[in-house]
Amino acid sequence: MPKPAPAPVLAAFEDVVFDVVADGKDKPSLPGFLTFKQGTRAARQGRNSATGQTIQIGAAKTVKVSAGSKLKAAAAG
Repeated sequence: MPKPAPAPVLAAFEDVVFDVVADGKDKPSLPGFLTFKQGTRAARQGRNSATGQTIQIGAAKTVKVSAGSKLKAAAAG
């Protein structure tokens, strides 16, 4: 019996994660492995490295990915 290809499953998981993270209301996860959530970064001042001029950097939405307990345990050995 041939093994099913993982590509359709991974593509479906990506679609779900993209939609849920973009919405920002839930945290999709693979328990013990990874958790994804939407984060925010406040507006701040930065510096143009070429000219040294101070610039304003706007607020932005980001994605936070956290390792689950089983993945952390595997990394620890």
